[in-house]
Amino acid sequence: MTEFADLVIANGRVATEDAVFPASVAIRDGAIMAVGDHGAMPPAREVLDAAGLHVLPGAIDVHVHFRDPGYTHKEDWDTGTAAAAMGGVTTVFEMPNVIPPTSTPEGLRAKQAAAAKARVDFGLYGLLGEENLEHVEALVAGGVNAFKLYMGNTFGDLPSPSTGAMLEAFEIVARHGLRISLHAETASIMARRTQRLRDAGKDTPLDHLRSRPAVVATEAVSRACVLAEWTGARIHVLHISSGDELRPLREARARGVDVTGETCPHYLLFDERAYDEIGPVIRVNPPVREKPHQEALWRGLADGVIDMIATDHAPHAPEEKTRNTIWQVDCGFPGVETQMPLMLTQVARGRLSLTDYVRLSAGAPARAFGLFPRKGALIPGADADIAVVDLAREERIAAGALHSRAKVTPFEGMGVRGVPVHTLVRGRFVMRDRALVPGTEGWGQSVGRVQRMPEPRPRHVDQTMAAITA
Repeated sequence: MTEFADLVIANGRVATEDAVFPASVAIRDGAIMAVGDHGAMPPAREVLDAAGLHVLPGAIDVHVHFRDPGYTHKEDWDTGTAAAAMGGVTTVFEMPNVIPPTSTPEGLRAKQAAAAKARVDFGLYGLLGEENLEHVEALVAGGVNAFKLYMGNTFGDLPSPSTGAMLEAFEIVARHGLRISLHAETASIMARRTQRLRDAGKDTPLDHLRSRPAVVATEAVSRACVLAEWTGARIHVLHISSGDELRPLREARARGVDVTGETCPHYLLFDERAYDEIGPVIRVNPPVREKPHQEALWRGLADGVIDMIATDHAPHAPEEKTRNTIWQVDCGFPGVETQMPLMLTQVARGRLSLTDYVRLSAGAPARAFGLFPRKGALIPGADADIAVVDLAREERIAAGALHSRAKVTPFEGMGVRGVPVHTLVRGRFVMRDRALVPGTEGWGQSVGRVQRMPEPRPRHVDQTMAAITA
């Protein structure tokens, strides 16, 4: 009896981490059925002609803020995942700095209820802080997919834990093997420098950079790697903004620490000139840095010390990004919709190969967060999470056209070459012909159904806080 495919994406060029080649992709029941010559494809109920287009694994963005619940005037799960779908992003990991924070079982249930509107698949971060260590086990049992620890302050003003509490937090999570993502900036340095700058009457956009020099990130990354080495915790360094952070990353990996790292398009495409050219909209934590740091980040992508691209999608209302003093401007801006066009533009310019981009945007995040090979790959049995892109298509970024509720972007007016034209999540179109597909709200599912982290490898278990106080 002939097996029918639900859909065949025909005559495109498939891009993997290793090669780009002509092939068709057959999909059935939300999974990839076959990849190969079109003549070898099964009969299908629908055929999408992808001639002239490239077929990529959907991007996995492990760093987004959808502000829901609590700050829905900035974003919610519907608008945030609509932006993801338009950007070729098929899986997101969403951060815990909402109201209530995702720090207790009750907070997690509120987040799960809000996420019921998602159009793309999602993971949820639980907060890891000094005040909620007694809830960590319940958060794991409740279904968090990773943890977020704020070593430095950012939107929401969640307190940074002491180093002692951070060590205890690593000890607890190490037993479960989930990855801990770090906002790696040292809070005390930034607080002191910010206060001194404000006391001196300094309040230009560039003063934000001066309050958070690269040493705040380098010190935090170094400290986190030492604690991870001691406890066996798996860690991930979010939004790497400086070349200085790459040295402790390399050294930690050489010692066997399971540490991954990401950077974001704004650190790769802007430098200190943005503070004059763009103004307060560019304010983000960590800050966009000087040109030598930007160049070092590109080298880090090339040599593999930076594993992946994420966005730190952090939406705010336009009036919250244009206040008179830089210290009152909310930090961050939307990014989940623009990441793929921006980075494919760099592919067109020769800064990356297309296979590099697939690794950075899909394969590496899937591996780091336990989703591979069900996600991040175009192979039989994988979820049919796919971005069909036109590498020749040119557009211009405009805040008013973004699907995020935040109609403000530092990339305003920037031309891009290479755009997703169709996005599929588990075989279903959520964006088709550059338009959202109606009725896809709620199609997204938790990645808990496919997540398989490696076995935990906690260390020094006889010296943990739990052990010594038993």
